[in-house]
Amino acid sequence: MIVGIPKERFPGERRVALVPAVVASLTEAGLSVVLETNAGISAGFPDTAYAEHDVSIAPDRTTVFKSADVILQVRAAGAAGASGDPDFRLMRPGQVVVAFLEPLIDPDRSNTLAEQGVAAFSMELIPRISRTQNMDALSSMATLVGYRAVLLAADRLPRMFPMLMTAAGTIMPARVFIVGAGVAGLQAIATARRLGAKVTAYDVRPAVKEQVESLGASFAELPLETDSSEDTGGYAKPQADEFYERQRDMMSALVAGSDVVITTALIPGKTAPILVTTRMIEGMAPGSVVVDLAAERGGNCEPTKPDQVVDHAGITILGPTNLPSTVAYHASQMYAKNISTLLLHLVDHGQLAIDQHDQIISDTLVTYEGVVIHARVREVLNASE
Repeated sequence: MIVGIPKERFPGERRVALVPAVVASLTEAGLSVVLETNAGISAGFPDTAYAEHDVSIAPDRTTVFKSADVILQVRAAGAAGASGDPDFRLMRPGQVVVAFLEPLIDPDRSNTLAEQGVAAFSMELIPRISRTQNMDALSSMATLVGYRAVLLAADRLPRMFPMLMTAAGTIMPARVFIVGAGVAGLQAIATARRLGAKVTAYDVRPAVKEQVESLGASFAELPLETDSSEDTGGYAKPQADEFYERQRDMMSALVAGSDVVITTALIPGKTAPILVTTRMIEGMAPGSVVVDLAAERGGNCEPTKPDQVVDHAGITILGPTNLPSTVAYHASQMYAKNISTLLLHLVDHGQLAIDQHDQIISDTLVTYEGVVIHARVREVLNASE
Protein backbone atom coordinates (compact mmCIF):
# COMPACT_ATOMS: atom_id res chain seq x y z
CA MET A 1 0.00 0.00 0.00
CA ILE A 2 1.33 3.42 -0.97
CA VAL A 3 0.94 6.53 1.21
CA GLY A 4 1.10 9.87 -0.62
CA ILE A 5 2.16 13.21 0.87
CA PRO A 6 1.29 16.21 -1.32
CA LYS A 7 2.55 19.72 -0.67
CA GLU A 8 0.14 21.94 1.25
CA ARG A 9 -1.52 24.57 -0.91
CA PHE A 10 -3.46 26.62 1.62
CA PRO A 11 -2.07 30.19 1.68
CA GLY A 12 0.55 30.57 4.42
CA GLU A 13 0.48 26.87 5.38
CA ARG A 14 4.05 25.71 6.02
CA ARG A 15 3.38 22.37 7.74
CA VAL A 16 3.76 18.96 6.13
CA ALA A 17 1.70 15.89 7.01
CA LEU A 18 4.61 13.48 7.46
CA VAL A 19 8.18 14.03 8.64
CA PRO A 20 11.14 11.73 7.91
CA ALA A 21 11.39 10.46 11.49
CA VAL A 22 8.01 8.70 11.39
CA VAL A 23 8.45 7.04 8.01
CA ALA A 24 10.06 3.97 9.61
CA SER A 25 6.89 3.18 11.55
CA LEU A 26 4.96 3.04 8.27
CA THR A 27 7.50 0.95 6.37
CA GLU A 28 7.62 -1.53 9.25
CA ALA A 29 3.86 -1.96 8.78
CA GLY A 30 4.36 -2.79 5.12
CA LEU A 31 3.59 0.66 3.67
CA SER A 32 5.64 2.71 1.25
CA VAL A 33 5.66 6.51 0.97
CA VAL A 34 5.70 8.88 -2.00
CA LEU A 35 6.25 12.60 -1.44
CA GLU A 36 5.59 15.55 -3.74
CA THR A 37 8.92 17.27 -4.26
CA ASN A 38 9.62 20.05 -1.75
CA ALA A 39 6.49 19.20 0.27
CA GLY A 40 8.43 19.46 3.53
CA ILE A 41 10.88 22.24 2.71
CA SER A 42 8.86 25.06 4.33
CA ALA A 43 8.79 23.09 7.58
CA GLY A 44 12.53 22.44 7.49
CA PHE A 45 12.48 18.95 5.96
CA PRO A 46 14.22 18.78 2.54
CA ASP A 47 13.65 15.99 0.04
CA THR A 48 17.06 14.52 0.86
CA ALA A 49 15.95 13.86 4.45
CA TYR A 50 13.00 11.82 3.16
CA ALA A 51 15.12 10.01 0.56
CA GLU A 52 17.36 8.75 3.37
CA HIS A 53 14.28 6.91 4.68
CA ASP A 54 13.50 5.34 1.27
CA VAL A 55 10.71 7.78 0.47
CA SER A 56 10.06 8.14 -3.28
CA ILE A 57 10.11 11.75 -4.45
CA ALA A 58 7.44 12.50 -7.06
CA PRO A 59 7.99 15.35 -9.54
CA ASP A 60 4.44 16.71 -9.22
CA ARG A 61 1.14 16.48 -7.35
CA THR A 62 -0.64 14.47 -10.01
CA THR A 63 1.90 11.66 -9.68
CA VAL A 64 1.34 11.52 -5.91
CA PHE A 65 -2.44 11.23 -6.21
CA LYS A 66 -2.25 8.77 -9.11
CA SER A 67 0.10 6.37 -7.30
CA ALA A 68 -1.13 6.62 -3.69
CA ASP A 69 -3.78 4.47 -2.03
CA VAL A 70 -3.84 6.81 0.98
CA ILE A 71 -3.34 10.59 0.93
CA LEU A 72 -2.16 12.28 4.13
CA GLN A 73 -2.51 16.06 4.33
CA VAL A 74 -2.62 18.81 6.91
CA ARG A 75 -5.54 20.56 5.19
CA ALA A 76 -7.98 19.13 2.67
CA ALA A 77 -11.59 19.77 1.58
CA GLY A 78 -13.19 22.34 3.92
CA ALA A 79 -9.96 23.06 5.81
CA ALA A 80 -8.19 23.90 2.55
CA GLY A 81 -11.03 25.98 1.12
CA ALA A 82 -10.79 27.00 -2.52
CA SER A 83 -7.06 26.22 -2.58
CA GLY A 84 -7.88 22.53 -2.17
CA ASP A 85 -10.60 22.29 -4.80
CA PRO A 86 -8.25 21.25 -7.67
CA ASP A 87 -7.37 18.13 -5.65
CA PHE A 88 -10.91 16.79 -6.03
CA ARG A 89 -10.17 16.14 -9.70
CA LEU A 90 -7.09 14.10 -8.75
CA MET A 91 -8.91 11.84 -6.29
CA ARG A 92 -10.33 8.49 -7.35
CA PRO A 93 -12.94 6.08 -5.97
CA GLY A 94 -11.62 3.89 -3.17
CA GLN A 95 -8.79 6.26 -2.30
CA VAL A 96 -8.40 7.24 1.36
CA VAL A 97 -7.83 10.84 2.50
CA VAL A 98 -6.81 11.69 6.06
CA ALA A 99 -6.50 15.36 7.03
CA PHE A 100 -8.12 18.27 8.78
CA LEU A 101 -11.32 18.56 6.73
CA GLU A 102 -13.54 21.02 8.68
CA PRO A 103 -16.62 18.92 7.82
CA LEU A 104 -18.88 20.61 10.37
CA ILE A 105 -17.93 24.10 9.15
CA ASP A 106 -17.91 23.35 5.42
CA PRO A 107 -20.07 20.25 4.88
CA ASP A 108 -20.57 20.95 1.16
CA ARG A 109 -16.96 20.02 0.43
CA SER A 110 -17.52 16.81 2.37
CA ASN A 111 -20.31 16.13 -0.11
CA THR A 112 -17.78 16.60 -2.89
CA LEU A 113 -15.45 14.10 -1.24
CA ALA A 114 -18.33 11.61 -1.19
CA GLU A 115 -19.04 12.25 -4.85
CA GLN A 116 -15.42 11.40 -5.63
CA GLY A 117 -15.89 8.06 -3.88
CA VAL A 118 -13.09 8.55 -1.35
CA ALA A 119 -13.01 7.36 2.24
CA ALA A 120 -12.26 10.56 4.17
CA PHE A 121 -11.13 10.70 7.79
CA SER A 122 -11.22 14.04 9.63
CA MET A 123 -8.49 14.73 12.19
CA GLU A 124 -10.78 17.24 13.97
CA LEU A 125 -13.17 14.45 14.89
CA ILE A 126 -10.74 12.20 16.78
CA PRO A 127 -12.67 11.23 19.94
CA ARG A 128 -11.08 12.32 23.20
CA ILE A 129 -10.69 8.92 24.82
CA SER A 130 -7.64 7.40 26.48
CA ARG A 131 -6.53 5.31 23.49
CA THR A 132 -6.52 8.28 21.09
CA GLN A 133 -4.23 10.62 23.00
CA ASN A 134 -1.39 10.09 20.51
CA MET A 135 -3.80 10.75 17.60
CA ASP A 136 -5.30 13.97 18.99
CA ALA A 137 -4.05 16.54 16.51
CA LEU A 138 -6.31 19.30 17.84
CA SER A 139 -4.62 19.08 21.23
CA SER A 140 -1.16 18.95 19.66
CA MET A 141 -1.78 22.08 17.64
CA ALA A 142 -3.50 23.84 20.55
CA THR A 143 -0.35 23.39 22.62
CA LEU A 144 1.62 25.33 20.03
CA VAL A 145 -1.12 27.94 19.69
CA GLY A 146 -1.09 28.70 23.42
CA TYR A 147 2.68 29.07 23.42
CA ARG A 148 2.81 31.35 20.40
CA ALA A 149 -0.07 33.53 21.62
CA VAL A 150 1.88 34.57 24.69
CA LEU A 151 4.97 35.39 22.65
CA LEU A 152 2.88 37.55 20.30
CA ALA A 153 1.41 39.41 23.25
CA ALA A 154 4.81 39.91 24.88
CA ASP A 155 6.19 41.30 21.63
CA ARG A 156 3.36 43.85 21.27
CA LEU A 157 3.01 44.86 24.92
CA PRO A 158 4.97 48.03 25.82
CA ARG A 159 5.78 46.45 29.19
CA MET A 160 7.96 43.58 30.37
CA PHE A 161 6.35 40.39 31.63
CA PRO A 162 8.57 39.67 34.67
CA MET A 163 8.93 41.56 37.91
CA LEU A 164 12.37 43.14 38.20
CA MET A 165 13.97 44.94 41.12
CA THR A 166 16.63 47.30 39.81
CA ALA A 167 18.57 50.35 40.93
CA ALA A 168 16.18 52.36 38.77
CA GLY A 169 13.19 51.04 40.67
CA THR A 170 10.90 48.04 40.75
CA ILE A 171 9.18 46.87 37.58
CA MET A 172 5.87 45.19 38.36
CA PRO A 173 4.92 42.03 36.47
CA ALA A 174 2.48 42.13 33.59
CA ARG A 175 -1.06 41.01 34.41
CA VAL A 176 -2.30 38.37 32.00
CA PHE A 177 -5.90 37.16 31.88
CA ILE A 178 -6.56 33.95 29.94
CA VAL A 179 -10.12 33.07 29.00
CA GLY A 180 -10.53 29.35 28.47
CA ALA A 181 -8.39 26.72 30.17
CA GLY A 182 -8.37 24.02 27.52
CA VAL A 183 -5.11 22.80 26.00
CA ALA A 184 -4.28 26.17 24.41
CA GLY A 185 -5.22 28.09 27.53
CA LEU A 186 -3.19 25.88 29.85
CA GLN A 187 -0.13 26.17 27.62
CA ALA A 188 -0.61 29.95 27.51
CA ILE A 189 -0.74 29.99 31.32
CA ALA A 190 2.47 27.95 31.57
CA THR A 191 4.28 30.14 29.04
CA ALA A 192 3.16 33.44 30.61
CA ARG A 193 4.19 32.19 34.04
CA ARG A 194 7.63 31.17 32.75
CA LEU A 195 8.02 34.71 31.43
CA GLY A 196 7.22 36.03 34.89
CA ALA A 197 3.70 37.39 34.42
CA LYS A 198 0.99 37.39 37.04
CA VAL A 199 -1.67 35.17 35.49
CA THR A 200 -5.39 34.79 36.11
CA ALA A 201 -7.52 32.35 34.13
CA TYR A 202 -11.21 31.66 33.76
CA ASP A 203 -13.09 28.73 32.28
CA VAL A 204 -16.77 27.93 32.18
CA ARG A 205 -15.84 24.43 33.39
CA PRO A 206 -15.06 24.70 37.11
CA ALA A 207 -13.35 21.29 37.04
CA VAL A 208 -10.23 22.85 35.47
CA LYS A 209 -9.54 25.04 38.50
CA GLU A 210 -7.02 22.55 39.89
CA GLN A 211 -5.11 22.44 36.59
CA VAL A 212 -4.96 26.23 36.42
CA GLU A 213 -3.68 26.56 39.97
CA SER A 214 -1.14 23.77 39.47
CA LEU A 215 0.53 25.99 36.86
CA GLY A 216 0.83 28.89 39.29
CA ALA A 217 -2.11 30.95 38.07
CA SER A 218 -5.16 32.21 39.92
CA PHE A 219 -8.56 30.86 38.90
CA ALA A 220 -11.33 33.42 38.53
CA GLU A 221 -14.52 31.98 39.98
CA LEU A 222 -17.64 33.65 38.62
CA PRO A 223 -21.00 32.86 40.24
CA LEU A 224 -22.59 31.31 37.15
CA GLU A 225 -24.56 28.11 36.70
CA THR A 226 -22.19 25.77 34.81
CA ASP A 227 -23.64 22.28 35.26
CA SER A 228 -24.14 21.84 31.50
CA SER A 229 -20.90 23.52 30.42
CA GLU A 230 -19.06 20.43 29.13
CA ASP A 231 -19.94 17.68 26.66
CA THR A 232 -18.92 14.04 26.88
CA GLY A 233 -15.81 14.73 24.82
CA GLY A 234 -14.49 17.32 27.26
CA TYR A 235 -15.29 20.30 25.03
CA ALA A 236 -17.20 23.38 26.17
CA LYS A 237 -20.86 23.37 25.11
CA PRO A 238 -22.66 26.40 23.69
CA GLN A 239 -24.64 28.37 26.25
CA ALA A 240 -27.71 30.60 26.07
CA ASP A 241 -27.29 34.30 25.20
CA GLU A 242 -28.31 35.24 28.75
CA PHE A 243 -25.42 33.19 30.13
CA TYR A 244 -22.86 34.97 27.95
CA GLU A 245 -24.32 38.35 28.86
CA ARG A 246 -23.97 37.64 32.60
CA GLN A 247 -20.48 36.23 32.01
CA ARG A 248 -19.37 39.38 30.19
CA ASP A 249 -20.70 41.59 32.98
CA MET A 250 -18.74 39.65 35.58
CA MET A 251 -15.56 39.52 33.49
CA SER A 252 -15.45 43.25 32.79
CA ALA A 253 -13.38 44.13 35.86
CA LEU A 254 -10.91 41.30 35.16
CA VAL A 255 -10.43 42.47 31.58
CA ALA A 256 -10.05 46.10 32.64
CA GLY A 257 -7.37 45.17 35.17
CA SER A 258 -5.26 43.18 32.71
CA ASP A 259 -2.36 44.19 30.49
CA VAL A 260 -2.89 41.16 28.26
CA VAL A 261 -6.06 39.19 27.53
CA ILE A 262 -5.85 35.91 25.62
CA THR A 263 -9.13 34.32 24.58
CA THR A 264 -9.31 30.67 23.53
CA ALA A 265 -13.01 29.73 23.61
CA LEU A 266 -14.05 27.53 20.69
CA ILE A 267 -17.04 25.24 20.30
CA PRO A 268 -16.60 22.50 17.67
CA GLY A 269 -18.60 23.23 14.53
CA LYS A 270 -19.97 26.54 15.87
CA THR A 271 -19.22 30.23 15.61
CA ALA A 272 -17.08 31.35 18.54
CA PRO A 273 -18.99 33.08 21.36
CA ILE A 274 -18.37 36.78 21.96
CA LEU A 275 -16.79 37.00 25.41
CA VAL A 276 -15.06 40.38 25.26
CA THR A 277 -17.11 43.31 23.97
CA THR A 278 -15.87 46.57 22.50
CA ARG A 279 -16.96 48.33 25.69
CA MET A 280 -14.89 45.94 27.81
CA ILE A 281 -11.83 46.64 25.66
CA GLU A 282 -12.32 50.38 26.05
CA GLY A 283 -11.99 49.86 29.80
CA MET A 284 -8.42 48.54 29.44
CA ALA A 285 -5.35 50.71 29.89
CA PRO A 286 -3.79 52.16 26.70
CA GLY A 287 -1.09 49.88 25.33
CA SER A 288 -2.82 46.70 26.48
CA VAL A 289 -2.97 43.72 24.13
CA VAL A 290 -5.70 41.21 23.28
CA VAL A 291 -4.86 37.98 21.43
CA ASP A 292 -8.02 36.33 20.10
CA LEU A 293 -7.31 32.68 19.32
CA ALA A 294 -10.87 32.15 18.09
CA ALA A 295 -10.47 34.61 15.21
CA GLU A 296 -10.88 31.93 12.54
CA ARG A 297 -14.37 31.19 13.91
CA GLY A 298 -15.48 34.80 14.20
CA GLY A 299 -13.56 35.64 17.37
CA ASN A 300 -14.25 35.90 21.09
CA CYS A 301 -13.53 39.61 20.96
CA GLU A 302 -16.00 41.93 19.27
CA PRO A 303 -13.54 44.08 17.23
CA THR A 304 -11.39 41.11 16.11
CA LYS A 305 -10.55 40.79 12.42
CA PRO A 306 -8.92 37.53 11.30
CA ASP A 307 -5.19 37.87 10.60
CA GLN A 308 -5.30 41.61 11.14
CA VAL A 309 -3.95 43.92 13.82
CA VAL A 310 -6.72 46.17 15.10
CA ASP A 311 -6.00 49.28 17.14
CA HIS A 312 -9.10 50.25 19.11
CA ALA A 313 -8.88 53.07 21.64
CA GLY A 314 -5.16 52.41 22.06
CA ILE A 315 -5.65 48.68 22.62
CA THR A 316 -3.99 46.25 20.20
CA ILE A 317 -6.18 43.32 19.15
CA LEU A 318 -4.54 40.41 17.31
CA GLY A 319 -6.56 37.75 15.48
CA PRO A 320 -4.09 35.09 14.25
CA THR A 321 -5.68 32.10 12.49
CA ASN A 322 -2.82 29.67 11.84
CA LEU A 323 -0.26 29.92 14.61
CA PRO A 324 0.93 26.29 14.30
CA SER A 325 2.28 27.16 10.87
CA THR A 326 4.58 29.76 12.46
CA VAL A 327 6.41 26.92 14.24
CA ALA A 328 6.10 24.56 11.29
CA TYR A 329 9.00 22.27 12.19
CA HIS A 330 7.62 21.12 15.52
CA ALA A 331 4.01 21.45 14.40
CA SER A 332 4.74 19.03 11.55
CA GLN A 333 6.59 16.72 13.91
CA MET A 334 3.63 16.52 16.28
CA TYR A 335 1.02 16.28 13.54
CA ALA A 336 2.95 13.53 11.76
CA LYS A 337 2.92 11.46 14.94
CA ASN A 338 -0.84 11.99 15.30
CA ILE A 339 -1.78 11.19 11.71
CA SER A 340 0.58 8.23 11.33
CA THR A 341 -0.77 6.68 14.52
CA LEU A 342 -4.31 6.97 13.17
CA LEU A 343 -3.22 5.50 9.83
CA LEU A 344 -1.56 2.53 11.52
CA HIS A 345 -4.77 1.97 13.45
CA LEU A 346 -6.52 1.60 10.08
CA VAL A 347 -4.00 -0.91 8.74
CA ASP A 348 -3.88 -4.64 9.32
CA HIS A 349 -1.03 -6.63 7.75
CA GLY A 350 -0.32 -3.89 5.23
CA GLN A 351 -3.94 -3.48 4.11
CA LEU A 352 -6.71 -1.09 5.12
CA ALA A 353 -9.22 -2.48 7.61
CA ILE A 354 -12.08 -0.01 8.06
CA ASP A 355 -14.08 -1.43 10.97
CA GLN A 356 -17.02 0.91 11.52
CA HIS A 357 -17.75 -0.73 14.88
CA ASP A 358 -14.50 0.77 16.18
CA GLN A 359 -15.26 4.13 17.87
CA ILE A 360 -12.08 5.74 16.56
CA ILE A 361 -13.03 4.89 12.99
CA SER A 362 -16.75 5.60 13.29
CA ASP A 363 -16.13 9.00 14.90
CA THR A 364 -13.61 10.16 12.29
CA LEU A 365 -14.93 8.60 9.05
CA VAL A 366 -16.80 11.35 7.18
CA THR A 367 -17.37 9.84 3.74
CA TYR A 368 -17.36 6.22 2.61
CA GLU A 369 -18.48 4.37 -0.52
CA GLY A 370 -19.97 7.46 -2.14
CA VAL A 371 -21.95 8.92 0.77
CA VAL A 372 -21.47 11.23 3.73
CA ILE A 373 -21.58 8.68 6.52
CA HIS A 374 -20.85 10.78 9.62
CA ALA A 375 -24.06 11.48 11.56
CA ARG A 376 -23.13 14.99 12.75
CA VAL A 377 -22.01 16.07 9.29
CA ARG A 378 -25.24 14.71 7.80
CA GLU A 379 -27.20 16.75 10.33
CA VAL A 380 -25.37 19.93 9.30
CA LEU A 381 -25.94 19.16 5.63
CA ASN A 382 -29.66 18.56 6.20
CA ALA A 383 -29.93 21.78 8.22
CA SER A 384 -28.34 23.78 5.40
CA GLU A 385 -30.69 22.44 2.72
